[in-house]
Amino acid sequence: LVGAEADEVAVTTSVSQAVSALVSALPLERGRNRIVISEFEFPTVGQIAHAQELRGAEVVHVRPEADGRIPLERFAEAIDERTALVCCTAISYRTGYRLDVGEVARLAHARGALCLADSYQAAGAVPLDVRALDVDLLTAGTVKYLLASAGLAFMFVRRDLHERLLPTQTGWFADEDIFRMDISDYSPAGDARRFDAGTPPVPNIYAGIAGMGIVEEAGVAAIEAHVRALVDRLFAGLDELGATVATPRGDGELGPLVCVASTDPDALVRALGDERIVTSSRDANLRVSLHLYNVEEDVDRVLEALASHEHLLA
Repeated sequence: LVGAEADEVAVTTSVSQAVSALVSALPLERGRNRIVISEFEFPTVGQIAHAQELRGAEVVHVRPEADGRIPLERFAEAIDERTALVCCTAISYRTGYRLDVGEVARLAHARGALCLADSYQAAGAVPLDVRALDVDLLTAGTVKYLLASAGLAFMFVRRDLHERLLPTQTGWFADEDIFRMDISDYSPAGDARRFDAGTPPVPNIYAGIAGMGIVEEAGVAAIEAHVRALVDRLFAGLDELGATVATPRGDGELGPLVCVASTDPDALVRALGDERIVTSSRDANLRVSLHLYNVEEDVDRVLEALASHEHLLA
């Protein structure tokens, strides 16, 4: 799914747990106390980052332009020699904008900082390769495009960081020998498992394995191509309706999410739900998410429903 080896992957109950363990390992008191986050981060990342202000961290937000894009120059301005961690989102849950994660990682490394890519809205929908992206850390979970449930997530941790990072938020599954049942010292595992926590929800793991198996069988590249055709069809119909699309459409900027401006997005979600069309709302937008199980007829049904509720489009 992400091009990582097994010893580079921590299995967690959520990205919140993974990121909390990660930042607990950052030696913020040693001069590098800045954490850079984009404005598109999920609350998990932003709230955990700001919690580190209690440890002396300085949190800097990278804000988007009016067109919904975050220029790389904004990241370059925020990252300096004091930066410990740069957090970015592969695909924004708020707008569907797909960021050039590899370039953000390059900017972070140029200043000696680590780069964390939250890929929750990307894993299973677009190809991901931690080597090609050159990220230090990458998180994702199974509740979105990996076709399973909440309660299961993972974090890639680059192998050369295993010995450097010592998380103080931990659990017995993170110990070097969990069945030794030792309570006399702190002996974390020598690989990414040191970022594990307690006993995971076992039923969720079976669901996660099944969901990831479906994605693997279909092939992420094939899924991306299928979804892109559906996204293009949706864009064409939205343009005919005169709708305002909040999702940037440039080359390399698209994923499986399309956001449409609405005068009352919650009402629009309810109206579509009455027609058995499941969507969601973020900010002032309706969010439509497409995946391998969707077909052209699904897109057409969405467009027909939007046409009948055109008064709710901005």
